[in-house]
Amino acid sequence: MVTLGVASVLLVAGLVVEWTAHLEPVSLALFWAAIIVGGVYPLRSAVRAVRNRRLTITVLLVVAVIGAIALGVVEEAAMLVVIFSLGEAMEAYATDKARGSIDALMELAPPTATRLTHGDRTETVAVEELHPGDVVLVRPGERLPTDGIVADGASWVDASPVTGESVPVEATAGTEVFGGSMNGNGVLRVRVTKEHYDTVLARVIEQVEEAQANRSGAERFADKFSAVYTPAMFILAVAVALLLPLFGFEWREAIYRALVILVVSCSCALIISVPVSVVTAIARGARDGILIKGGVYLERLADIKTVAFDKTGTLTRGRPALTTVIPVGDLTEDETLTLAAAVEAGSEHPIATAIVAGANARGLVFPAAMGARALPGAGMDAIVDGRPLHIGRPTAADRARSDVGLVVSQAESEGRTAVVLRDETRALAVLTVADQLRPDAQSTIDELRALGITRVIMLTGDSTTVARSTADALGLDDYRAELLPEDKSAAILELRQTHGLIAMVGDGVNDAPALANADLAIAMGAAGADVALETADVALMADELDRLPAAIRLSRRARNNIKINIVLSLTVVATLIIAALAGWMSLTTGLLLNEGSAALIILNGLRMLVPGRGETRRKQTTPTTGHGPRTR
Repeated sequence: MVTLGVASVLLVAGLVVEWTAHLEPVSLALFWAAIIVGGVYPLRSAVRAVRNRRLTITVLLVVAVIGAIALGVVEEAAMLVVIFSLGEAMEAYATDKARGSIDALMELAPPTATRLTHGDRTETVAVEELHPGDVVLVRPGERLPTDGIVADGASWVDASPVTGESVPVEATAGTEVFGGSMNGNGVLRVRVTKEHYDTVLARVIEQVEEAQANRSGAERFADKFSAVYTPAMFILAVAVALLLPLFGFEWREAIYRALVILVVSCSCALIISVPVSVVTAIARGARDGILIKGGVYLERLADIKTVAFDKTGTLTRGRPALTTVIPVGDLTEDETLTLAAAVEAGSEHPIATAIVAGANARGLVFPAAMGARALPGAGMDAIVDGRPLHIGRPTAADRARSDVGLVVSQAESEGRTAVVLRDETRALAVLTVADQLRPDAQSTIDELRALGITRVIMLTGDSTTVARSTADALGLDDYRAELLPEDKSAAILELRQTHGLIAMVGDGVNDAPALANADLAIAMGAAGADVALETADVALMADELDRLPAAIRLSRRARNNIKINIVLSLTVVATLIIAALAGWMSLTTGLLLNEGSAALIILNGLRMLVPGRGETRRKQTTPTTGHGPRTR
């Protein structure tokens, strides 16, 4: 940049002297100085290329400058050097701007941390000095220095810069947190779980850097085209210089036109037309918690027409929740639920957890149970207020009762799990639990269909009844149930043959074989799963399903951007070459138009850094219910 600045000043000074004072020796000296200063780096690059037996755009420029000097048009030679160097600087700026999002990610994690020592003393240390087991103090408004588990304290944490998660999460003892997240209004003591180089943020940065080297078909086409195009333009220029004199042109005019062809064919636009769009799209996605691991996957994401989803943990929350409480005796719903929660309070079974959570959600206070014991496969026994109670799966006697049996049968037909609360003599109530659909599952399916996804399929290991209920609720095109991991993998292979390009969306762990056989592997909630982050082609860092349509929109916008850039660059080059052959422009005019087209393509590519419609995170600081940030 310094040499460019000096060369620019020398060129402007030469032009001023030439146009005002008309001192030709002085202006000529200034033009020569501009060529010498500004031509150092292009000359070095051209020499390296020639040594490696490559014809590059810089080689074409150097030949054009030497030719211009040989023809005595030193002023134009100086302009060529300065304008071309300015174009190179613009390219560097575009690349730096595109990679700026990744640099911003790198700056999220603070360089130092407050580590707690014996006696709650603190010391400030570099993040690199933190090791698993250390405890760091994070004050309100500070960024977390590394990944860890909250050991003490309560606050809310905004992880959106790392995961793209749209709502701050409540952080209490036992909550997993990520380096680079912003702490809210409480003081946290966080126990470090990973080395600084193995945090989620560090791995995301590494994956994005690798993604930029993972080239798409469009990028490979641009490279191949450039490898043929540059030598072809050199041959065309030589042919013009040699052949035009045979048709009556002066040799000076023929050489000048040949030099103009070299200049206008030095198209930076052709080289950067694809990479600038790919890099900016990947950077844009990384900002919003969508990690796309290369141009090839960005391109493939835009072409997907069939999407297969795992069910548990992907379309659903992955944990049961209380759905209904139906008394069959003289107790009310709340009285029944209070007794059921008291019995289940000592159990860690998912159904028990769902019932206790349901009671807590209603604000019910249940008494302590005495003599609680788990009966494997049968439920729980306990004494509540001196009353022996049992809760468990329906028995044959329960099913034989018309009131209980009807409720149980209806629940099971809808894919819910029923348990019966009873005392020593009779059934008191039927409680049902079910894995709940994600709140954004239906809207995501609708958005996918609006984007032209022709088939949405579910692959699950759950029972056929539950799978059918989920598929009907979401309006899916097909489902397959009771599948083992190897069955899912086989199903993906079969679906690929039937429906073509297919994406598989799962958690990246249980679905690993199916993800591996899909054309595009998409992992949900990858921030908390090492395997998902490593194995997926596209990783949705937050546990938010609506990031999938946003990723598809981003990829399609990038594809359109690439097409516009390629067409624009080829049109400009073709027009300039025709004009050069006809002798309609000078060396300086040709290069100015050339670099102008490159600037236009750079600006078009950088548009990808601005989110398009449907790509922006629906950011909110608290949920609409007003109960504070949600928990994971």
